Amino acid sequence: MRPRLRVNQINKAGQRSQRSVGRHIAAFLLFSMMAAIALCKGDPLSAQQIDSIVTSASRSSSTVADEIANPSERSAFINISKAKDPQTLLILARTFLKDYPQSAFLAEAAEAAARSSFDLGELQAGIDYAKFSLALRPENPLLLVALADVEALLHQNEAAIANGRDALDYLDRFDHPGKFTEHDWPAIKSKQQATAWFAIGRALVNEALEMPAGPAQISQLNQAISALDRTRSLDPDDMEAYYLLGVAYLALKDTSRAATAFATVYRRRSPLASKAQQQLAAIYQAVQPRAHLDFAQFVQSLPALGPPDTAGGSKTPEKKQPDYAGSETCGHCHVDIYRQWRQSGMAKMLRPYEPQNVIGDFEEDNQFYLGDNVAYRNGTLQITPGAQHDSFARMVLRGGRHYFVIRQSDGRWHTYPVDYTIGSKWQQAYATTLPNGEIHVFPIQYSTVEKRWLNYWKVIDAPGSERADPQNWEKLDGTTSYLLNCAVCHTSQLRNTQGSGFSSGHLVFREPGIDCEMCHGPSARHVASMTKGQFYTQNALDPPVDFHRISNRDFVAICAQCHMQSNEHQGGERGELNYSSTGTFFLKNAALPLSEFTRSAFFKDGRFTQATFIVEALERSQCFRKGQASCGTCHDPHGHGEASNLTSLKLKEEPDRMCTGCHTQFENKVAAANHTHHPSGSEASQCVSCHMPRIVDGMLMRVRSHQIDDIPNAEMTDRFGQQESPNACLLCHTDKTVEWLKTQLNGWKNSTNARGN
Repeated sequence: MRPRLRVNQINKAGQRSQRSVGRHIAAFLLFSMMAAIALCKGDPLSAQQIDSIVTSASRSSSTVADEIANPSERSAFINISKAKDPQTLLILARTFLKDYPQSAFLAEAAEAAARSSFDLGELQAGIDYAKFSLALRPENPLLLVALADVEALLHQNEAAIANGRDALDYLDRFDHPGKFTEHDWPAIKSKQQATAWFAIGRALVNEALEMPAGPAQISQLNQAISALDRTRSLDPDDMEAYYLLGVAYLALKDTSRAATAFATVYRRRSPLASKAQQQLAAIYQAVQPRAHLDFAQFVQSLPALGPPDTAGGSKTPEKKQPDYAGSETCGHCHVDIYRQWRQSGMAKMLRPYEPQNVIGDFEEDNQFYLGDNVAYRNGTLQITPGAQHDSFARMVLRGGRHYFVIRQSDGRWHTYPVDYTIGSKWQQAYATTLPNGEIHVFPIQYSTVEKRWLNYWKVIDAPGSERADPQNWEKLDGTTSYLLNCAVCHTSQLRNTQGSGFSSGHLVFREPGIDCEMCHGPSARHVASMTKGQFYTQNALDPPVDFHRISNRDFVAICAQCHMQSNEHQGGERGELNYSSTGTFFLKNAALPLSEFTRSAFFKDGRFTQATFIVEALERSQCFRKGQASCGTCHDPHGHGEASNLTSLKLKEEPDRMCTGCHTQFENKVAAANHTHHPSGSEASQCVSCHMPRIVDGMLMRVRSHQIDDIPNAEMTDRFGQQESPNACLLCHTDKTVEWLKTQLNGWKNSTNARGN
């Protein structure tokens, strides 16, 4: 009877040495050091502005050090980037974290502490630093890869799998960081993906070897093999992946494939060659090959392990999308929905001028002055007259027609007609058409919230913004061009008639505003088939899309075309800039790394300060990541009552029902009151009051955060203060202190644990 290899004999066979961990994350350490150096160069600050479209041409990289106002803090941060050895780096990073506990750059310092700790073998300390950094800046794939790799080594398997998958998601979602060249990034990205898949495979093997034999273990091992094959396809020279494959196959009692994997490691004379030899010797004894084969001959007889088949066969050509039918055609059948859409904010994103569409004051409070000091703080706009109070623009109504009259550098007043209105709810901008056909946006907008004319860009932009200077208007260049700056999100089917990219003078659009087919896709085939009564089979994403059939991720991706601030609009080869005629009808653009936006986009606790990051905030929440929440869970763009329901909520009068559809345990009012610690029916008892507090700025007012599972965090507020870490509780209890808050929340937590809820 042949001896069998038992699983418990190989439980530790895949253990990676501390040295091998260092090799696996060496690339991360190098990249992170390069990142720190790049972020601290003394170049002029050029961070990406908020509330502006991002293209490959307009993309700006942040110079972190130039955003640090405190000279000593700035010097300490730059010193971190100059450290040459891990020990010095760790000391400097720890000192920075201690000396500047309220810095807006703790995430970067904690990341430096994490990678230096990993390099020094202080793995658990490195994990703690990494977790702190990621709590402030979750979208950091390079750090997530290293963290997952170390967690897998330490058998923190669930965390390793979750962080590895997050890293892969972010590597796929974000464009190359500005600190790396476009040329270098593909190779760097491939290495990072390989390590992420290895960490996932490693953790899955760890878990599988602790499971009893049976179908569940077999499934787990097959998942691990699939992950490790992905590693091999990305990094064919990673012998650790081959070795671990051997361990997985051995656990499946597939000694043939196990031997092939171990032989590959052994032949390559990798650091794991001796362990591979031991495994091969055990297999040799177990299988007892033909007597005339000694061990060396047995190893030599094993075939080489070929490249994994992860491509899934030859690549199929992208499907061609049908033609566009136009919104008016949709309205012939979908009469009620079309009527509701016509009243929606999306339809009114851009409209040719009609007097009844103008909401600005062109008759009474209709002047704008240069030199005034404008500041928006804590949800309040403050305007104080400057030393020079010069009239710049008058918005007038003449003969029933609306005009902007602007004083230009020649000292004369120049009159421009309003030819387009942009927006219809909280703010409205206006544009004019020049004799050459170009559409340019006036630098002054009307706020219905403030009931006055404003230089909105000066309010929200960082210092030095070109568009924030109204006197740049008369240049009539790319700064004020509607088609270059606004059209990609305010018009439908925008394209470049001369090829790819955004270039002034060659951009055209099919319809103003956001039409039916921007969301549902090109529908000419659907119209033709319905007209003829010829039905056909549709896949979930075939237009016109039925949003009830698609995943929450595809749902949000369609909305993200306009509602994701970091969306890097690149366009396609056919000149299509906000749609596609092949593949999916909506463009799946890469996103700009969030670290490259101006720091005014974030609170110090890492949450977003601006409503333009609404999709980014939603995608951080577990409601989206683990649940099925999408924009359509709460909002209905076809809803009735647009005038009284500006945010298109499905259940405006019963907002809790948008949450209890999933969290059914809180349909019970007693359970809900126990959970909220506030009387049922009170504003404070509503789900959104705690989990979606009004802390985000949008159009000069405070709106709800869409990081839906946000939980009031007293420790963060204690560290950064209410202004930089706004706490939902203190939005109502304005007379209370953080110490009171900590006592209350700890008491609630203890009472909840006592009830077992």
